[in-house]
Amino acid sequence: MRKLLKGYKTEIFPTSEQKEIIHKTIGTCRYVYNFYLDHNKKVYEKEKKFVSGYDFSKWLNNDYLPLNPEFSWIKEVSSKSVKQSIMNADKAFKNFFQHKAKFPRWKKKSKSDVKMYFVKNGTKQMILCERHRIKIPTLGWVTLKEKGYLPTNANIYSIKSGFVSMKAGRYYVSVLVEEPKPKQPILDDFGIGIDLGIKDFAIGSHGKTYKNMNKTAAIIKLEKRLKRQQRKLSRKYESLKKRKNIMKGEATRQNIQKQKLKIQKLYHRLNNIRIDYINKVISELVKIKPTWITLENLNIKGMIKNRHLSKAIAQQKFFEFRTKLITKCKEYGIEVRLVGRFYPSSKTCDCCGNMKRDLKLSDRTYICPKCGYTADRGFNASLNLRDCPTYQIA
Repeated sequence: MRKLLKGYKTEIFPTSEQKEIIHKTIGTCRYVYNFYLDHNKKVYEKEKKFVSGYDFSKWLNNDYLPLNPEFSWIKEVSSKSVKQSIMNADKAFKNFFQHKAKFPRWKKKSKSDVKMYFVKNGTKQMILCERHRIKIPTLGWVTLKEKGYLPTNANIYSIKSGFVSMKAGRYYVSVLVEEPKPKQPILDDFGIGIDLGIKDFAIGSHGKTYKNMNKTAAIIKLEKRLKRQQRKLSRKYESLKKRKNIMKGEATRQNIQKQKLKIQKLYHRLNNIRIDYINKVISELVKIKPTWITLENLNIKGMIKNRHLSKAIAQQKFFEFRTKLITKCKEYGIEVRLVGRFYPSSKTCDCCGNMKRDLKLSDRTYICPKCGYTADRGFNASLNLRDCPTYQIA
């Protein structure tokens, strides 16, 4: 039977003792990550050589820690998590050498995506999971918020590894599960072209228009609340500056941290609403069962440089939509086609093939000067993308 690796993520409710272990582990992993970056930088300046993650791990455990007992607290947390943070830093360096990313940066305490890694120790050992709880190494049984979401049948599903993460005061567990590959459905013999935009999130050639979620009443209300909370935080900082000559109390700093947490929660909620909408759109597209789905290979990085539209483009999450759509289509056996970014899908008439070169961005209705064909600008673009003969398979 063919196996498939699938990721699951859900919120957890750890106890106060478990929270303490999570904070300690994440803090240690962040310190070791930064220590590896600093050590590698110093070694390169002196000896002009790169220290791999494996070599650093050996040096840390065999040479550095025995001579520096004041750092013995590194050994108090899960060794698997510490090793994984070192390998993450090693990967960051390799991506930099291969010109895939910028030079690795230090993980800040307030702004870092460091996670607590766990893995099953052997082939015979199992990470147990029940309907309402999961047994995480070093933490023990942890209660799940969503009951019955994680697979529990150990004979069919096997949890290989996972992460425990924190975001906006909440705790999450992500697990990698090996499960049987489902049978691919029988697809219909037609394709769908999707034109992504700002006015509407997406327009499909099958006639469905997906509205811009950022124009809904719920998001507008949350955005207003976010602005108010940001102004509050700004005022707190200003008042702290004015009282710099007076002794600053612990209560003032605590109030600032509380206000920061409120803002983080609002950002997190807005992000969750947008991601949920994207997931629902992808699910709806995949359930139509087309043979192929065509997208435009947009230059998102270049589009965001437009200071007038950068916020609107970033909020639409085009890149995340494309990545998730490709992953979901692979499960169903649907082909995802990417058309070149310079293909004039909006300017070309779907009826006669004539190109209207003087089409402006403000023109929302396409009227062909040659044959008189009239259609919505986005719908015309989606039809052209569906029938485009030149494309790359994602």
